[in-house]
Amino acid sequence: AGGDPAAGLAPGVRAAVRVRLAATATLGVALVVGLVALLGPLIAGQVDGRPVDPRRYVEPPQVQALDENPLIRISGWALHPEQQLLDVSTVGSGAATAPAGAPPSAESAGPDGGTGDGPGDPAGDSVRIRLAVLSDYDGVTWRVGATYRNAGRILPAATPARDSTVETVRQQITVAELSGRLLPAVATPREVSGARVAYDPATGTLIRPEGLTPGLRYTVTSALERPDNNLLATANVPAGEDVARVLRVADGVPDPMRRLAAQLAEENGAPYARATAIEQFLAEHYRVAADAPSGHAYPNLGFFLFGPRNGGGQQGTSEQFAAAFAVLGRLSGLPTRVVVGFESTGQGPVRAGDAYAWPEVLFDGLGWVPFDPLPRPDNEPRPVEEDFRPTPEDPPPSEAPAPTAEPTASPEPVAAPDGPTDRFVSTSVLVAGGSGGLLLLVGALLLTLLAMRRSLTRARLSRGDPAQRIAGAWREVTDALRLVGRPIGDDLAATEVAGQARQALLDARLRRSGGRPLDPDPAPLVPGGADQVPAGAAGFGAGRNVPGVDELAGLLNQVAFAPGTATAAQADRAGAIATTYVGGLRAARPWWRRLLWSIHPDPLRRR
Repeated sequence: AGGDPAAGLAPGVRAAVRVRLAATATLGVALVVGLVALLGPLIAGQVDGRPVDPRRYVEPPQVQALDENPLIRISGWALHPEQQLLDVSTVGSGAATAPAGAPPSAESAGPDGGTGDGPGDPAGDSVRIRLAVLSDYDGVTWRVGATYRNAGRILPAATPARDSTVETVRQQITVAELSGRLLPAVATPREVSGARVAYDPATGTLIRPEGLTPGLRYTVTSALERPDNNLLATANVPAGEDVARVLRVADGVPDPMRRLAAQLAEENGAPYARATAIEQFLAEHYRVAADAPSGHAYPNLGFFLFGPRNGGGQQGTSEQFAAAFAVLGRLSGLPTRVVVGFESTGQGPVRAGDAYAWPEVLFDGLGWVPFDPLPRPDNEPRPVEEDFRPTPEDPPPSEAPAPTAEPTASPEPVAAPDGPTDRFVSTSVLVAGGSGGLLLLVGALLLTLLAMRRSLTRARLSRGDPAQRIAGAWREVTDALRLVGRPIGDDLAATEVAGQARQALLDARLRRSGGRPLDPDPAPLVPGGADQVPAGAAGFGAGRNVPGVDELAGLLNQVAFAPGTATAAQADRAGAIATTYVGGLRAARPWWRRLLWSIHPDPLRRR
C-alpha cells in the first residue's frame, strides 16, 4: 500500500496507466521549465540590487503655501509688531554673543560691509532663530523647495565648514501665536525632543507635520557655525553642479537690475567685496517701511530698487531687502539664498516685530555667511541716481562744430545831445516805476506758479508707466483734499481716503448752497459700486454721472498689490476720475478760493 498506484490492476491496464502517468509528468516538467525560462528574466529585472529603504514607502509630510514661502508673512508681521509668537530660552557657549573679531551688524553699526549677528542690536548680544531657508527662485516667488523626511530625536549630522568654529546652542522654545508647520530653531539643529519632526538635511529646515499649536514646548540642540571673518576678504565661492540651485537666475530679469548688478560687480572683484558692495548699496539708498506691501517678484523688486521715491518706491520691508540682495548676488555670480527667522536676545518672548529676512552667501571653506542689507534707523538714504549709472540705450550724437560768426561792422557812435541833463527824477515817477515793477514781479510769480502747477498735473497724469500715472492721479485727489483743509493721514487705507473724499465733496456743496437741497429732483446715482454719490451732490449738475473715487482707490490697490498688471486704459481712466473730482471740488469753493486754487504752492512741495 502506498507504492505503485497501478499495482492492483490487471497487467494490461497497469501498463497503460504507467505510460499515461509518465507522459503527464514529462509534460508538467516541460511546462514548468518553459515558464521559468520565459518569466525568469522579467522577474529578475524587477529586483533592485540596493538594500531596501523603508523610507521610500513613507509619504513625505505635506506643506502649505505659507510654509513653502514664509517670506510673504514678513509684511503681515510688521503691521502687528507686538504679537507674541514664541517664548525662547537659550543656553550654550557663545550662543548669545557675536564671534570674536566679528564686525557689528549693518543695522546697528551702519553698512560697513561687515556681517553681523542680527540687525538692531548695538552690543551684538543677539541670536538668530531660523524659521526656513529659501533656495529656489523662479522670478515670482522664493520657495523652500525642501524634501522633508520624518526623523527621530537625533537628526542627520552634516560636516561643518572647514574654516568655521562650531558652538553648541541649546534652546527651549514654547509656541505662542505662531501658526503653520515650520518649527523655529537656531541653525543647524542636531537634536529635537518634545515634538515629532520632519527634517530637510539640505537646508536644515524643520517642520512639525501636525502643525504648531499654542503651548507646544520643545527643546533643540543646534550646532551653530561661525566663519572665520579674517578669511572672508580672500575667500572664493564654489561653482558647478553642486551649487547650481543657489546660482540659478530665472528668466525675465529687469534690465536696470541686471545693469546695477554688473556695475557693482565691475567695481568689486573679490566675491566678498561684491557681497559687501550690494549690502552697502541697499543700506545706503533705501528705507525700511513697515507698511510696504508684500511681494518679491521681479516687478516688485524693480519698483523697490528703481521706483520713484515719492510714489512708494525705494522702500520696503526686510522681504524686499533680502530678496533684492539675493537676486543681485546671483547676477554677480554669488551663490545666495534667503532665510526667514527671528531676532532674539536669547531669553524671553519673540514678537512679530522681531521677524525679518536676511540673505546668505556661500563661501568656500566658510559655509553660509549672513549679510544685513537693512539700513540703520537714523540713516537718511541717498538718491539711487547719485551712485547708479544706467547705460544709455543709444550713444549720444557727436557734437557738430559751432558755426563761425561773420564779423559785422560796428555801428557808428551817436553823439549825445547838447545841453544840461536833468539829474533828478521826480518822486512821483519813482513811486510809479517802483509800483509797476512790483506788480510785474508779482504777476510773473503768479504766472510761474500757475505754469508749474499745470506742468505737475500733466506730468502726474501722462508721464511714466500706468502704475506711476495711477499713483499720480491719486496724488491729485489727495492734494485737492489738502487744499480744502482735509489732509489725509498716512495710516488710512485707500478705501478710507475715498470715503473722506466723497464726504468732502458733499460738505463743500452743502456749504455753497447754504444748506438747501442740492437738486430739486433726485439725481441718478453714479455707477461704481460703493461709490454711489448723487450726481448733483458731487457738484456737476443733476443727472450727470460722476466717476467714483472708489474706483480710483481700487486701481491704486491693484498697483500696490499686483505690480505690473495695470494697463494704459486704466491709467487714462484714473486720470479722468482725478480730473473730474478735482474740478468738482474746486467748483464748490468760493470764487476767491477758486482763483487761489490754481496757484497754491502746496502741491509743488509734495511732488
